[in-house]
Amino acid sequence: DPTEGAARVMGHHTVQEAEALKEEIGYMSQRFGLYPDLTVLENLHFYADIYGLPRRGRDEKIGRLLSFSNLTPFGKRLAGNLSGGMKQKLGLACALIHTPRVLFLDEPTNGVDPVSRRDFWRILYQLLREGVTVFVATAYLDEADRCNRVGLIHRGRILACDTPDNLRGLMRGTILEVRTPSPRRAALLLREQREKESVGIFGDRLHVVTHDAGETSTAIEAILRGEGIELQGLRAIEPSLEDVLVSVLEDEGKR
Repeated sequence: DPTEGAARVMGHHTVQEAEALKEEIGYMSQRFGLYPDLTVLENLHFYADIYGLPRRGRDEKIGRLLSFSNLTPFGKRLAGNLSGGMKQKLGLACALIHTPRVLFLDEPTNGVDPVSRRDFWRILYQLLREGVTVFVATAYLDEADRCNRVGLIHRGRILACDTPDNLRGLMRGTILEVRTPSPRRAALLLREQREKESVGIFGDRLHVVTHDAGETSTAIEAILRGEGIELQGLRAIEPSLEDVLVSVLEDEGKR
């Protein structure tokens, strides 16, 4: 039982009506939680048995899920022999076997190749069109940007929750994108000499948050030139959700 408080999902009390609630929700874990020594079809039938789906109409339901997840040609393949992307699609199909109205996905594309990630999100968009509510926990903020609403969570606490565009509005100041072949060295220099500004490394580029873009741009050029570091590009950009999260966390640290 919870230490305090109460919650309802789809009108069901999460403690008092837990069994009824299970019929309304689906869950897919981050790790592959199916049976590797069973085939794709056997896994789906196993989950159908768990949820008590009647035999009548079951094959049709499973056939639709296989088609929906692009797994029809792999029905007789052992789950353990599937690629990472196919395993995730099978996990999603099993989570949908009882037609839930709410779906919880725990980092569903973690470790999956970019093409499979894209295909997985296409499937999620189709579920949304069919009226399914989907909750996605993800560390990929470019994926979070695909969602209708995003909650930024740190150490178990929601720091902000809104649409992606509104969350970007939380960003104070201008972000300057700095391109240089020596991003780490450049970041160290800028942090030493521009202490009032936030400097973050994003791949092979730097993001510098400033309240005076003109003055800061001039200073960046002078600092890098003075240390013999090539400046390949410097421009103002729109903030990403990752920029917003870093900014919100920094604000939290100042409180």
